[in-house]
Amino acid sequence: MSEAWQRGWWAGAQALGSPNFGARPAHTAIDLVVVHSISLPPGEFGGDAVERLFTNRLDWDADPYFQTIRGIEVSAHFFVRRDGRVQQFVSTLDRAWHAGRSAWRGRENCNDFSIGIELEGLEGGTFEDAQYTALARVCRALAAHHPLTQVVGHEHIAPGRKQDPGAGFDWCRLRHTLGWSATCFPEVEKKFIGSAPAMPSNSA
Repeated sequence: MSEAWQRGWWAGAQALGSPNFGARPAHTAIDLVVVHSISLPPGEFGGDAVERLFTNRLDWDADPYFQTIRGIEVSAHFFVRRDGRVQQFVSTLDRAWHAGRSAWRGRENCNDFSIGIELEGLEGGTFEDAQYTALARVCRALAAHHPLTQVVGHEHIAPGRKQDPGAGFDWCRLRHTLGWSATCFPEVEKKFIGSAPAMPSNSA
C-alpha cells in the first residue's frame, strides 16, 4: 500500500495541484471524510470549470454564475467525476479549503482533521454508479493510509449553511459497498446496527 501513496498523493488519481491549501495543526489525526457535491455552472457536467476553480484559473467572465463566486479560493483533496474518474488537488497530509465554517461532534474547523471529496453533481440530485464505485475505492485507500472513523456530508458539519451532497446521495449504498459499520455514517447510523467493524480497518 505504501507504493499507492507518495507524501499524501494517491496513485489512483490524476494529480492536479492546487495552491489553495495550508498546513494542518501539528499532531492532528486525519480521521474524517467529508463528501460534497459541486458542478459549474450548477447542473452542468463534464467541463473543466471545477478544476479551474480549484487551481485559481477560472475565467470569471465565462458564465454569469461565475460572477456570484468571483474571487473565491477553494479546493478539495479529491474530485470524482460523473464517469468515475478521480482527480486529486491537495495532498491528504495538507489542509484543503473545502469545509469552511464547520464543526463535528465537538470539534470545530473540520478542514484541520478531514479529507474533502467533491462529487460532480447537483446538490440534492442523484449520482452515477461509477461515482459510488470510485468513492468507495478512494475511501478504502484513505482508510489504509489514515485513521478514518467516519464519513459525513458537508450538510452534517455545516447544518443550515450547506446542504450537499443532499437527499439524492445514497448513504446506505456507500455503506454496503464499503462493508463498514453503520456507525461510520451519520445518515445510516440511525437506521441500521451493522455487524461490520465499528471503524474502517487500516489494512483495507
